[in-house]
Amino acid sequence: MAELNPPQQSAVDTLSGPLLVLAGAGTGKTRVVTFRIANLIRHGTRADRILAVTFTNKASQEMHERVSHQLKIPKRVRRGQSAPQRPVIGTFHSHCVQILKRHAKELGYPEKFTIYDRSDAESVARTVLREIKVHEDMLKPSDFLNIVSTWKNLGVRPDQANSAAITDKEHLAASGYKRYQRALKLQAAFDFDDLLVCAEQLLTENDRVRREEASRYDHILVDEYQDTNGTQYRIIRSLAIDHRNLCVVGDDDQSIYGWRGAEVRHILNFKNDWPEATVVRLEDNYRSTDAILQMANRLIVFNAHRHDKTLRAARPNGQQPRILQFPSEAEEAKGIVEEIAGRLRNDPMVEAGDFAILFRTNEQPRPFEMELRRCKLPYVITGSQSFFDRKEVRDLIAYLRWIDSPDDELALLRVINVPPRGMGATSVDKLLKRAVAESSSVWKVMQERSMVASLPAPAQGGVAKLKALQNDFHARLQAFEASARNEEAPSTSTKSAAEGTAKTTLGKESLTRIVSDLIDAIKYREEVERLYPEPDDCSMRLGSIEEVINAVAEYEQETDTPTIHDFLSSVTLAGREFGSPKEKEKQMSRNAISLMTYHSSKGLEFPIVYMVGMEEGILPHRKSIITDADAVDEERRLCYVGVTRAQDELSLSLPMSRFKWGKARPTFPSRFLYEVTGQADNPNRVKAIRGAAEEAKKAASGKK
Repeated sequence: MAELNPPQQSAVDTLSGPLLVLAGAGTGKTRVVTFRIANLIRHGTRADRILAVTFTNKASQEMHERVSHQLKIPKRVRRGQSAPQRPVIGTFHSHCVQILKRHAKELGYPEKFTIYDRSDAESVARTVLREIKVHEDMLKPSDFLNIVSTWKNLGVRPDQANSAAITDKEHLAASGYKRYQRALKLQAAFDFDDLLVCAEQLLTENDRVRREEASRYDHILVDEYQDTNGTQYRIIRSLAIDHRNLCVVGDDDQSIYGWRGAEVRHILNFKNDWPEATVVRLEDNYRSTDAILQMANRLIVFNAHRHDKTLRAARPNGQQPRILQFPSEAEEAKGIVEEIAGRLRNDPMVEAGDFAILFRTNEQPRPFEMELRRCKLPYVITGSQSFFDRKEVRDLIAYLRWIDSPDDELALLRVINVPPRGMGATSVDKLLKRAVAESSSVWKVMQERSMVASLPAPAQGGVAKLKALQNDFHARLQAFEASARNEEAPSTSTKSAAEGTAKTTLGKESLTRIVSDLIDAIKYREEVERLYPEPDDCSMRLGSIEEVINAVAEYEQETDTPTIHDFLSSVTLAGREFGSPKEKEKQMSRNAISLMTYHSSKGLEFPIVYMVGMEEGILPHRKSIITDADAVDEERRLCYVGVTRAQDELSLSLPMSRFKWGKARPTFPSRFLYEVTGQADNPNRVKAIRGAAEEAKKAASGKK
């Protein structure tokens, strides 16, 4: 393995016992993880007894590809050939889905449960808040979910919520927490937090389940360990405690997700949890120049609680980073964008995709967007509308969820009159009230003849169409999935009464064909063309429909025994990230200037980086200034992440004034500017910190 340096080789060759790999930015951690998996297999560990856990689908996919390349595992096998063993690589959420599929009955859930994404969960929360007479001006559904999510990750159960609540909003959330969980269970649904929390509950409260799940693996590897929350930490500990072959890879200096529950102490205390652990430090950086790394090292030493490590450059020294000052945020944007435009005009060696503008808050990019448009420069903002948030995609996914699981209330209510089929709001409300009164589901109520007979004639026709649609496509799915499992398919007619469903023969059946036929059956394309006559808009929306079909086809091609339920699970998990992995990849591959937050930039690299708005109250954020030292430490790590994104050139910029509350007000240079330039003792740093603290307190109290 000549491609590895000595510390990397040491990590790869440590094959037993707990192992902590402290991998600084740009030090090749992914290479180490994949080489280590390959080395375990070469030394006799069965591939399918290795579990590797990541935080994103993109990281899982990259790990899959690298391991397959290392071991020369083909992507597909010919029919009749036995499939090669593969390591189990996936996100925390995808692994917990598998645990729940095997043991959901222990929690009173069916094996075929539904996963609710954020939008679905907000719909449930909105209904719950309405039922307990909490108006949205008192507590928004999104705030309710944020509070409940925090409680779930801290292990606070519904019956403990009142004791845990401190603020008025938390007390309101506590009053609805139990009802929210009951509503999810009634619909056989888990939200994203439940996937982790319920898997942890199974592992920590049922020793038989824990032993069964732990016995599946001989080695466990966890990527980005510094980002684990309490629930994830306990899941990994439960699975690894017997064999103790746990390798975690991470960098405490890049722990930037405390706001969503990540606890940096997990990586800091690894040796306390696993006293016999081996610790390997990766400090040779292959990304940035020495000048950039010196700046990063000067900054991060101001965090007291960290593993000692210093990044060393494998590249020549390079250009010194710059500190830029501008009169205002408008001038900051104008100056930087015009500099980029000049470089693109005059330097044939650079292109738009080489540049990244990093910012802390979502308000900062506005003047930069205006200037980029004025200069007609291509740009992308990472985090724009997700593919999975498009109306057409959500409609079709809801249809598939309802076809697969008729009692999926949210899915049915979304599509019950899309496209219009006579099911008006009054009729739907009548069905809903009956379902609530009977503690039943809308779909079950729609089977009651007397109930349907009480509806207006158009609604009766709509119910009949929905029944035919459900009966036909549910039967086709069952037949196809049984065939894929080589079971005897239940008898089903290919003739449909469902709004003109296309006829197929079972021998040529596929999930892709079923989904395509469903779209034809409900005349969804025709509805899009009717609603959106403007050609460009219509074309984009029709393209989204085709992308859904493509997604099913890709899933079907990559899966030995495809099922619609597994497809929907994979889609929901993928949609959890800000846009599908392929959408994000497509955006990033465009030759365009990148505008992104520091959080979004983690894991990426760019030849030329601008870190804008380097002022107290923005970086560090004003909320951290009035919180505590730990919050400021996380902001410093965020700044460190920004610095270490730069490969060749780095500029940090500061506007001397910024509009706040309708007036131009002076800014205070960020304390981090003094730290990265070796001027931490400068008296102006203390003045800036004090001035910003006063401003932050005024803002928090509402004074201007």
